[in-house]
Amino acid sequence: MGSSAQVPLVDGPADGQTITVELDVTGRPALTYHHLDGGGLADAQIYELETVSDDGPWLYRWRGPAA
Repeated sequence: MGSSAQVPLVDGPADGQTITVELDVTGRPALTYHHLDGGGLADAQIYELETVSDDGPWLYRWRGPAA
């Protein structure tokens, strides 16, 4: 298993939650996170990675619903 990081969700329906994400081979989280709230991918809320510098800290900011 690779490294992981705690990343907060900002804005949208999951505002204030923190998730654990795996880091890729370059040490960064995935560019997007799909927040599922029981409705499946069609009802997912899309969060996009933002960062202050290349090595963090990171956050996922809400961009809107998937559909």
